Amino acid sequence: MSKKISIIYNGIIKENAVFVLLLGLCPALAVSTDTLDALGMGLATTFVLIGSNTAISLIRKSIPEKVRIPCFIVLIAGFTTIVRLLVQAYLYELYTALGIFLPLIAVNCIVFARAEIFASKNNTLDSIIDAISVGIGFTFAMFLIASLREIFGNGTWFKMALPVLNENKIEIFVLAPGGFIVFGLLIAIINKISNGKAVKRSNFGCEHCPSRASCTKTTFGKEDCK
Repeated sequence: MSKKISIIYNGIIKENAVFVLLLGLCPALAVSTDTLDALGMGLATTFVLIGSNTAISLIRKSIPEKVRIPCFIVLIAGFTTIVRLLVQAYLYELYTALGIFLPLIAVNCIVFARAEIFASKNNTLDSIIDAISVGIGFTFAMFLIASLREIFGNGTWFKMALPVLNENKIEIFVLAPGGFIVFGLLIAIINKISNGKAVKRSNFGCEHCPSRASCTKTTFGKEDCK
């Protein structure tokens, strides 16, 4: 498997931010009651991922080690502001639906993780591919959770009424507990399909990190991950 195919596979499946690494759960659960809103959130996050990964990979050799985190924060916040203003200007209904979670992309752990783990250590093309694949994986997870919650909670899909289900709504699915129920069921299904290999507590840490191959130092920069 070539490096670029491996990056795509990791971002969408093997290292899926929501279902495998369990990152970005706040927007994944809070903005997943409506399929269109979930897709909008996923695409907005993907835009920020692509922009920040590209910028960081381009200037990574010029950023002093001691100030790399503040630099990442400024860049990510800048792209978040751009996407927020674009959504506010051209998709105002989506802007109001996403609310505070749109500007909160600036502190999304998925974006910071890719900046630190991948973009700061790889070339621009690979960083763009990584951003797109991680964004697709996150958007797919959002779409799947939102589809189940909207179908069973509102009896609609893409705001279109569904026969029978529209008249027999299970309202708990559009409430906070419903988000955790759907997420828990999906995690259980994924672990069943993968024979329990998707998420294992014993696999957490640098030694078993799925991004270990692209990492040169531990979080504290004291020793080589390899």
